[in-house]
Amino acid sequence: MAGELSRRGYVASITLRNTRGIDILVSNTDATKSVGIQVKTNQGRDKKWILTAKAEKDTAANLFYVFVRLNHLDAPEYHVVPRNDVAKHVFDDHKQWLSSLGRKGQAHKDSAIRNFIDKDDKYLNRWDLLGLD
Repeated sequence: MAGELSRRGYVASITLRNTRGIDILVSNTDATKSVGIQVKTNQGRDKKWILTAKAEKDTAANLFYVFVRLNHLDAPEYHVVPRNDVAKHVFDDHKQWLSSLGRKGQAHKDSAIRNFIDKDDKYLNRWDLLGLD
């Protein structure tokens, strides 16, 4: 992921493990703008990534997720999403799931698992959302 950011002309620095929620710090070349990125990866055909309930509250204007899909294609797909958008999506999606019934007609039990899905590719290759150009 840091290599992809560098290839796109950004300065990317991988953080240490104790940096909560930020895997890569990214800036433009003159270091006047920077953002933090958390990377989530999946493998396969689905555009679905598993998160925790913390994603509902983990927001800030300069923080992003980059959801990477390692798929059957030649190159990975990158979905660049502001954290505020992820928080709203996972909250709404989980609320809807809780209000629906399970396969056998039973009520769903609450869980800390959340899902982010970009089924319409709204965020596919949206590097412009980082605001670093």
